Amino acid sequence: MTTPHEIGFDPPLQAREYRDAFDNICHRIVAPPGQLTISTDLIVDDTGLPDPVVPEARQIPVQDLPDDVLIFLLGSRYCDTDRLSQTAWSLFGTTPEGWARVQAIVDYTHERIRFDYQRADATRSAHDAFMQREGVCRDFAHLAIALCRCMNIPARYATGYLGDIGVPKDPAPMDFSAWFEVYLHGPDGPRWYTFDARHNRPRIGRIVMARGRDATDCAISTNFGYAHLARFDIHTDEVT
Repeated sequence: MTTPHEIGFDPPLQAREYRDAFDNICHRIVAPPGQLTISTDLIVDDTGLPDPVVPEARQIPVQDLPDDVLIFLLGSRYCDTDRLSQTAWSLFGTTPEGWARVQAIVDYTHERIRFDYQRADATRSAHDAFMQREGVCRDFAHLAIALCRCMNIPARYATGYLGDIGVPKDPAPMDFSAWFEVYLHGPDGPRWYTFDARHNRPRIGRIVMARGRDATDCAISTNFGYAHLARFDIHTDEVT
C-alpha cells in the first residue's frame, strides 16, 4: 500500500488491532447504540500483471505437505467435503494431477453454477451450491475449494477487492469478491496459487483482505448482538 492502512469510525471510537489464526489483520470494537459508519480509503501499488498461470505446477503428496497446510484439506462449515467426495472422484479421478486437475475443477464449477446476485444465501454450503446450481462468488469458491480438498489438493478461501481492470466494466454495483488459492509445487517450489471459479480467467488488481478455510474465517464483520446493515458501498478503481 502507498497510503496508511486505517479504518475510520463515525462517531469516533477506539479499535484494537490483532491478527487471527490465519494472520488476517482484524479490529475489535464495542459499537455504541445508534448508527455507526465504518470506512476506509487506500491506494495500492499493484504490479499490473494478471494472476500467474503455471501449467507445470504439480500436486504435492499429502505426506510431503507442511503441517500448517493440512488444515486446508479438511472439511469446514461451508466446504462440506464429506458430501462431495464421491462426486469429486467420479468427475476428476482420471484427470491429470496438479494444475490441470485444479483447472478442470474450476471449469466445472464455472459451468455448474449460475451467478445471480439476487440469490445470495449466507447459509449455502458447497454441496448446496452444487445441487442448486446458483449463487454468488463465494459459492463458486466454496464448491471449487471443496472439490479440490476431496482430491487431496490443499485449498483456501480468499476475499478482497477486485475492480474492473483489464476487463469490460460491469454495470452492477461493486461488491467484495471471493476466489480461492491452492497449494502446488511450482518452478520456484511450493506456494499458493490463485484461481477464480466465478470469472475463470486471470485478473489484474486483486487486493486480498483475508484468507481462511471458508467464508466463516473471512467475514467482513462479525457481530455479537443485533445489527442492521443500512448501506454498503464498494469502489475499486484504477488510478494513474
